[in-house]
Amino acid sequence: MLFRRNVESEKRTSYSLSDEEILKIFNIDADGVSEDKLKQATYFSCFRILTDSISKLPLKMYQENKEGIEKANDHYLYNLLKLRPNPYMSSSDFWKMIEFQRLDKGHSIVYIDTIKRGRNAGKIKGLYPLEMNKVEVWIDNAGIIGKDNAIWYIYKQDKNTEFKFKSDQVLHFKGMTRDGITGLSIKDYLKTTIENAQSGEKYVNNYFKNGLQATGLLQYTGNISKEDENRMRERFEKMANGLKNAHRILPVPTPFSFQPITPSMVDSQFLEINELSIRQIASGFGIKPHQLGNLDRSTHTNIVEQNKEFYIDTLQPILTMYEQELTWKLLLQNELEQGYFFRFNVDSILRSDIRTRYEAYQIGVQSGFLSINEVRDKENLSSKEEGNQLICNGNMIPVSMAGEQYKKNNTQNE
Repeated sequence: MLFRRNVESEKRTSYSLSDEEILKIFNIDADGVSEDKLKQATYFSCFRILTDSISKLPLKMYQENKEGIEKANDHYLYNLLKLRPNPYMSSSDFWKMIEFQRLDKGHSIVYIDTIKRGRNAGKIKGLYPLEMNKVEVWIDNAGIIGKDNAIWYIYKQDKNTEFKFKSDQVLHFKGMTRDGITGLSIKDYLKTTIENAQSGEKYVNNYFKNGLQATGLLQYTGNISKEDENRMRERFEKMANGLKNAHRILPVPTPFSFQPITPSMVDSQFLEINELSIRQIASGFGIKPHQLGNLDRSTHTNIVEQNKEFYIDTLQPILTMYEQELTWKLLLQNELEQGYFFRFNVDSILRSDIRTRYEAYQIGVQSGFLSINEVRDKENLSSKEEGNQLICNGNMIPVSMAGEQYKKNNTQNE
């Protein structure tokens, strides 16, 4: 074996009789709950909110120099990442897929396609996300390749085709991580909570399918064969269950009697338990209640604050991880030294109402630290001549000159 350690293979080394893989071999359904966690409404909503939030943020390239920070829109990577990372995906679709895989699998890997020959050798042509089901992460602990602890990515396109990528040939975006190399999937840690929510949805679904009718106990005095028992059960279920039988009279022949035994949703505190599962799933993703349509304790003021908290507590660490990986892997050493870097524009999230923005702009311009063109750029307006000049209120003077006007007035009076 070439490598001593396969990160993916270390996830599971032993099996028990309760393990899902063992149950699959014998075609045993442990709990009747779908393994596809995305079928759970809250889990799917959290995926949608995070993927949409990331994909709507424009990614831009900047350069920091002695004069400050400015857009590097003359760099060839600027439009590549802003508009179309590869011929088949827009920037929005690209980031939706990346974020989806990062949440679902714990990490997402993107192949960096570069020009191999000619004077443009090394120049990036496109970025292609890999299917995480076909990727394995290997660590060369022994230094067999020639570099200690080198990380390799093995992509198995099919049974006969396999690609090996070095660490600098891919972008590796992670979620939570224990070792800094591979990410942890949210669904593995929220498995029990998600399955509880799935069970609740399945209960409600069956409740409606049965026409909101409760199951019960069919009583009979006397002996009855197993065959007759099954026949009577099927007959009563056919008469009582289903939406078409809702609120209809159920004829019970003599000597049978029917007694409901299923508790109501209120008796079993179903709504409270289901609400708890929703909050726990949302909390695991860092999603705020109002984003899931829960407005019980929400007002206009605290929703604005919750949006800011969502950016600071949830999105900012994700965006920082993306920005650092892009900057380190896509830029050359001399470009890093020249101050180039990538950054997502989060103005669309933090953007206040128009009155609040204009009042803030007015303070910035009058205080002399914002120019007219900087304000117009934030509002997606074209620049104006002499708009880069800083202006301020004429009554303002340096602190060192405080009191000079009084000295001048006293001299004139004398």
